[in-house]
Amino acid sequence: MANLWSGRFEKEMEDIVAQFNASIPYDQKLYACDIQGSIAHVTMLAKQGIINDDEKDKIIATLKKIKDRIAAGEVEFSIRQEDIHMAVEGLLIEELGDVGKKLHTARSRNDQVAVDTRLYMKEQIREILESLFFMERVLLEKAEQYADSLMIGFTHVQHAQPVTVGFHLMAYFQMFKRDIERLQDAYDRMNYCPLGSCALAGTTLPIDRNLTSDLLGFKAPTENAMDSVSDRDYLIEFISAASISMMHISRLAEEFVWWNSQEFSYIAIDDSYCTGSSIMPQKKNPDMAELLRGKVGRVYGNLIQLLTVMKGTPMSYNKDFQEDKEGLFDTIETWKSSLRIFAKMMEKTEFRLDMIAQHMKKGFLNATDIAENLAKLGMPFREAHEVVGKMVKFCERHNKNFEDLTGAELQEIDSRLTPDKLSDLSIAGCVNARTSFGGTAPPEVRRQISAGQNWLEAQENTLSETR
Repeated sequence: MANLWSGRFEKEMEDIVAQFNASIPYDQKLYACDIQGSIAHVTMLAKQGIINDDEKDKIIATLKKIKDRIAAGEVEFSIRQEDIHMAVEGLLIEELGDVGKKLHTARSRNDQVAVDTRLYMKEQIREILESLFFMERVLLEKAEQYADSLMIGFTHVQHAQPVTVGFHLMAYFQMFKRDIERLQDAYDRMNYCPLGSCALAGTTLPIDRNLTSDLLGFKAPTENAMDSVSDRDYLIEFISAASISMMHISRLAEEFVWWNSQEFSYIAIDDSYCTGSSIMPQKKNPDMAELLRGKVGRVYGNLIQLLTVMKGTPMSYNKDFQEDKEGLFDTIETWKSSLRIFAKMMEKTEFRLDMIAQHMKKGFLNATDIAENLAKLGMPFREAHEVVGKMVKFCERHNKNFEDLTGAELQEIDSRLTPDKLSDLSIAGCVNARTSFGGTAPPEVRRQISAGQNWLEAQENTLSETR
């Protein structure tokens, strides 16, 4: 079959060029969006009197038939068709002849691919939002389950202060909440219709871009035709949001790998989310967490690849832009599957509170609370900080914990120290006292959980209303 643009050419592409030029092996994924855009376009052409209603009806009926054939696997694509747009149009012309040739009036593949990609992205963002909502629900459930359960809070991979497991998990809830908000913002910015921009400068034909935009469910048409066909910011923004979210997944995965080790033994991951060793029969490896930690690299790579493609391209459309899709499709599948796998793995993970309790005896987790209590009693905080530092040094030299210090030993450390000036030295007492907004005290953690549940329910309702 001759290319639909071949009138100006005397020679056909060589096979090696056709292979290198074609995007049909991967952009065929856009067939449903391409046909959806074509149906809206031809509907607008008929309303504007550019084609007649009979032609419109034949084209729409045939496009629907082509969609069903592709979905059923009855269409075999060829690299000679170049891309999904040419493939669908070629099938239409085979069926309808000259009537089929009218479909491409007042549009170009430049605006066609832009609308296809935006339609596809809107659909995929909704699915990814659902995966993020699922992750958030699991975090809320686990945080509620462990709202009172004590664990160690770290800074610099050193014992820092006591917190609750629920508090720790709610920190990740906030991370994924920001991921959701970023994705919603990206959705709003891409929700404009480029169809009708044509090659780069619009058209002399009396089209109605507002109508096509409405038919396809966009907020409005894009403002500038040249920008419309050369813009890939919305894809860069999407992959950037994916990269940040995958980094959050990787951070939690890293903690799962630590917590699963014998040195920590904080968690028990269900067998169904672990693997064994081919040589060491005792091993139970956290391979899903490790894979999730590793998957972030490919998404980062996709972001850098697209940024690099775009950085040196002049206005308006360039063939370089064809390189936007493989990394995009890979990012979508990687992000979606990573969220689902992690959420399901977390559902089946239990915290080993007995093992965590053993670790909490080390590291002087209640040091800050003692300093704050001295400050409450009037000692300048910097002075209190120094005094408690001396207490730590004394305990390290004598192999003691704060709770073991006698009144005489306190006086030896600093003459102002007496047992009655120290706060409740128990770990539970330290945690319960941290009632500041956003703190780790169990009632405050439950407030965070309740606020999170209300916010998540509102987001889920909003998403369902946009369908």
